[in-house]
Amino acid sequence: MQIQNRRLGRECALKILFALRHDGTINQDDLLERFWENFRFADDALGEPLDDSARPIPETAKCFTEQLVRGIIEFRPVLDKRISAVAKNWSLERMTAVDLSILRMACFELCYLSDIPSRVTMNEAIEIAKRYGTKESPSFVNGLLDKIAKTVDKNES
Repeated sequence: MQIQNRRLGRECALKILFALRHDGTINQDDLLERFWENFRFADDALGEPLDDSARPIPETAKCFTEQLVRGIIEFRPVLDKRISAVAKNWSLERMTAVDLSILRMACFELCYLSDIPSRVTMNEAIEIAKRYGTKESPSFVNGLLDKIAKTVDKNES
């Protein structure tokens, strides 16, 4: 159950991060509140929209989503610096919004969530890139995260 809740949490975080790209002026608490008020999808975060909110998102998934979003917002300059350091010939501005959001999310997990194994973080990011990104996204995300993971000591955070 924990694994499914974390996957759902990651997918929700991706949607929130994508929304932040369009409205960087909104308060993160307001954005999170608005997202949860309007979240109306089936168990699969990509499922068909529901007519009502009869099936709320599991609390563990919601908490994990918020942990990711708040952490990424707080540490964004550090995360962007780590991503830029391994993204030879790719500026952050050239990356698709989805790929960059996935990279920030996974980089945050690698650097600051020591209870999640690096391989799990990387595999999850690749799977999410397959679902939301372009056909090149999984290999692009994998290549950069592999380089980032090699520079991260899980015990340094």
